Amino acid sequence: MMVAMPREKGRSVVAQNKKARHDYAIGDTYEAGLVLQGTEVKSLRDGRASLADAFATVDDGEVWLRSAHIPEYSHGTYTNHTARRTRKLLLNRREIDRIERALQNSGTTLIPLSIYFNDGYAKVEIAVATGKREYDKRQTIAKRDADREAQRALAQRNRGAVLNRRGR
Repeated sequence: MMVAMPREKGRSVVAQNKKARHDYAIGDTYEAGLVLQGTEVKSLRDGRASLADAFATVDDGEVWLRSAHIPEYSHGTYTNHTARRTRKLLLNRREIDRIERALQNSGTTLIPLSIYFNDGYAKVEIAVATGKREYDKRQTIAKRDADREAQRALAQRNRGAVLNRRGR
C-alpha cells in the first residue's frame, strides 16, 4: 500500500536573476511550468541554480529556457543531467502567441526572472523585456537613491514627533 506524501504549500524561491531588473525594462511577465529530469528537481530542492546568463526563446510554437545553470545532483549516478541543457517551458497557446507577437518588436527579448516551487511544482517567471541604455540605468539608480533618502527623512521626522510626544 502506497501512502501519499503531503504536498508542499506556498512559494519557495530557488534562484533569482537580480541583474535582469537592472539591465532590462521589464514588460509583461508570465509564470511557466518547467520540464525537468529527476536529478534536476533534487538539485533545485537543494537550492542550487543560476539564471545569470539564461534567456528564453520561442521555436516552432514552443518556449525553451536556454543557458540556465542547474548543477548536477551531488548524489546522482550515471543518470545525472547536464548542467546547462535546454529545458522546455510549459505555457498555454494564447500566452505563447502573445509572447511571439511581443518578440517581433526590435530590441525585445525573453528573460527568466526567477525559478521557484509553487505548491510543489517547479515554475519559472519569465518576462518580455527591452534592454536599458547606460543613461536609463543611471536614472534608475538616481531614482532609487532619491526614494531611499526621502524614506530616511520621513522616518527621521516621525521619530522626532514620537520623542516630542513622550516629553523628552
